[in-house]
Amino acid sequence: MHLVRRKLRWLPGALALGLLLLCAAAVDRPGPERFAATARGELPASAAVSAKRVAPVGSRMGGRVPAERPRIVPRSRWLAGAEAYHRDPVRYGDRVKAVFLHHTDSPNDYDCADSPRIIRYLYAGQAGSGASGGKEWDDIGYNFLVDRCGTVYEGRAGGTGRPVVGAHTQGFNRDTAGIAAIGTFTEGTPVPKAMTDAIAAVSAWKLGLSGIDPRSHVRLVSSNDLARFRTGTAHKFFAVSGHRDGYETFCPGLALMGKLPEIRERAAALQKRR
Repeated sequence: MHLVRRKLRWLPGALALGLLLLCAAAVDRPGPERFAATARGELPASAAVSAKRVAPVGSRMGGRVPAERPRIVPRSRWLAGAEAYHRDPVRYGDRVKAVFLHHTDSPNDYDCADSPRIIRYLYAGQAGSGASGGKEWDDIGYNFLVDRCGTVYEGRAGGTGRPVVGAHTQGFNRDTAGIAAIGTFTEGTPVPKAMTDAIAAVSAWKLGLSGIDPRSHVRLVSSNDLARFRTGTAHKFFAVSGHRDGYETFCPGLALMGKLPEIRERAAALQKRR
């Protein structure tokens, strides 16, 4: 594995197409009727039922809890000069109730100036055509990506301040945000403080828009049998959770999972909670 990763650093095409999609869960693809309903501002029946019965635990849903919006590099920056793939209509949830943390399972010793290029390769691998080795998703799956220097990038299209439905945690993409740490964070791997601080900042801001304490628990309802929990099953998650909490995967790696308590506390402090 180390030899493969060493070679990938010198083979950008391989990085784009064979990189690192083990962490990314498959897209919950809605049928045409769901796209039409979404465009009209309607909720599918299953989502409407979930919205009625899902009540956050230990969170404040009465209003916003302001946290400063971190600097976010727009997707136009990393897309510059790259092929743009077909994109289905953007879907929105009601509000972001939880954040799921991921890693990209790519090399860690990159130059941060290369982060846009790495994101382009991830985008090609997820949204590119099957003929070129892509998965033909509707867009990059993550809502945000963070590099080891703490730079935050907009991922999926639709507006950073809006509850964009992503493709990052199968069964739990609605009313959540996916944040991907660029790198591989298996057990014993150092996690840069700049990266965890940036993840905490994004989490504080996104959850604050919904009045959610990052240290609290929320109940989410699975929409896919391939998740850890069957369709229609409600489960209580930390408001800041790891991908593996909702889907059978090693993502985001034990090193990053171990940083979650620290990230939650930092995010709560940024919301000025005690």
